[in-house]
Amino acid sequence: MTAPRPTVAVGAIVFDDQGRVLLIKRGRPPAVGMWSLPGGKVEGGETLAAAVAREVLEETGVTVEVGALVEVVERIVTEDDLAAPRWHYVILDYLARVVRGTTRAADDADDVGWFTIDDLDAAPLTDGLLPVIDKARRLAGDAG
Repeated sequence: MTAPRPTVAVGAIVFDDQGRVLLIKRGRPPAVGMWSLPGGKVEGGETLAAAVAREVLEETGVTVEVGALVEVVERIVTEDDLAAPRWHYVILDYLARVVRGTTRAADDADDVGWFTIDDLDAAPLTDGLLPVIDKARRLAGDAG
């Protein structure tokens, strides 16, 4: 199996007025059934900010305003302990805020929800998600 080329993807870290973070339950591989940031692949000719806004709308039903870059995450995923990776993503995670809309799961998200810090401790999260949310919370606090 040939290793895949890296795919550029984006994610959105969205907090509400109560400090909860918006997450989606993944409905497709990789990490099916895990809670993660709304996001996905950047399409050809699409800016990163446009990709963030489109993915959040597609997966959660809300329109967001895209803010600052929080983190760049590289995710290389193997499946069934194969030597070659099945997925290789370079993900740029941005702060975003809801402009309008009501959350509903759609596209490749099986569920959507707002999570408190305590909720995050008990939820099955994608690897490395908590430090990114913590960094975003600090950045959002500095900006506010």
